[in-house]
Amino acid sequence: MKAKAAFVVGAGIGYIFGTAAGRQKFEKMKQKANDMWHSDSVQSTVDDLQTKATDFAKVQGGALADKVGEGVEKVSGTVKDKFSSDDHHSSDAPAPIPGSPYGGEGTSGAAPLR
Repeated sequence: MKAKAAFVVGAGIGYIFGTAAGRQKFEKMKQKANDMWHSDSVQSTVDDLQTKATDFAKVQGGALADKVGEGVEKVSGTVKDKFSSDDHHSSDAPAPIPGSPYGGEGTSGAAPLR
């Protein structure tokens, strides 16, 4: 069933784009769509919706900015608390790998990171 529907749609598109009569019908449809889009009633509706969307975005944008600000303050406070403590070497930190250029002791020649 889907194959038949796809064939019919494909044949219709081929007719519209492939034949002179189809091209004329396409141009008529295109002109009607263009006329409808530029009609006063459609443009009035578009303007109304655009105004409503802009107002909504302004209101919600302010609320979103407030939420982001609260989140930033919370995270920055947590980070400050974590790094301002006297114990900079957390027990959660992984042990240095011997011989690694990123820490530990070994023959890499790099100074250990501590």
